[in-house]
Amino acid sequence: MKRTWFLLVILAMLLTACSEENTTSKEKEKAEDISIMLDWYPNAVHTAIYVAKEKGYFADEGLNVNIEMPADTNDPLKLAATGKVDLAISYQTQLLVSRAEGIPVVSVAALVRHSLDAIMFKKESGIQSPKDLEGKNIGYPSASVNEAVVSTMVKKDGGDINKVKMTDVGWDLMSSLATDHVDALTGAYINHELVLLKKEGYDMDILKLTDFGVPDNYELVVVTGEKTLKKKKAAIEKFWQAVTKAQEDVKKDPDAALKVLLDHENGSFPLDKDVEIESLRVLLPLMEESNKPFGYQEEKTWNEVARWLYESKVIKEKLDVKDAFINIVSE
Repeated sequence: MKRTWFLLVILAMLLTACSEENTTSKEKEKAEDISIMLDWYPNAVHTAIYVAKEKGYFADEGLNVNIEMPADTNDPLKLAATGKVDLAISYQTQLLVSRAEGIPVVSVAALVRHSLDAIMFKKESGIQSPKDLEGKNIGYPSASVNEAVVSTMVKKDGGDINKVKMTDVGWDLMSSLATDHVDALTGAYINHELVLLKKEGYDMDILKLTDFGVPDNYELVVVTGEKTLKKKKAAIEKFWQAVTKAQEDVKKDPDAALKVLLDHENGSFPLDKDVEIESLRVLLPLMEESNKPFGYQEEKTWNEVARWLYESKVIKEKLDVKDAFINIVSE
């Protein structure tokens, strides 16, 4: 009798285990695949995405998220437009330029809602205002927006842009300034290049773009293709809910969050822990507004940036920004 009872207990345990395994398997089958391509290799600005994946926040939303890295910085927008990836991280200005060229991409959330760009230079250069850039050589990565930035700032300060030399240095930004190949940089970020240059011992200073006529912008936005938005809007909303939850964790314990990021660093682009700590410190206040939900986008900001791009002749036609973004979070 005892043996029969023992066998019945074992059988019940096995049936329960099989049932739980089948339930887990079905849950995995139900999880919706969604992909996101980063703007660059993993770094501090992507921390919440990796925390959401590590802590199971995506899984809790019924999502299986694949995080990809671009081979080229122009890839994310292009691949999002064609549906090769569901989401991509890109730049507000680049999205507007792309829409002006007929590329069907839409911003769904602002990841960094203030500009990270600045004119940066060594203090020994003697530069104190944009007018001082006359006679100087300014390095920038290949994008017409960077030329428009310098032009706007110099003109606003009463200078002559024709007396400013612009040199396309690609992504050799830091080395070009460190070796005095150029006198200043634009298109370099205060949370990355500036942090690294200071760590290497250079006494640095910056000019803020917004102090000299360049509108503040959503530096990094999460974008998708128009067709993908129609098909996967619910999944995209769930994705952002998980990232928002993770962002709260990042703010509460930045060190623990950065550990998650560092565990996922790309082998080709190893991260410097101290640099990423400082980068996140710079980033966090620029990623949110106290009276706005994380990721919320304002039409006013889109209009101001689009107008500046048109007046600066970066784009050739006025854009209806209502087609350029959608809020997946409500105010």
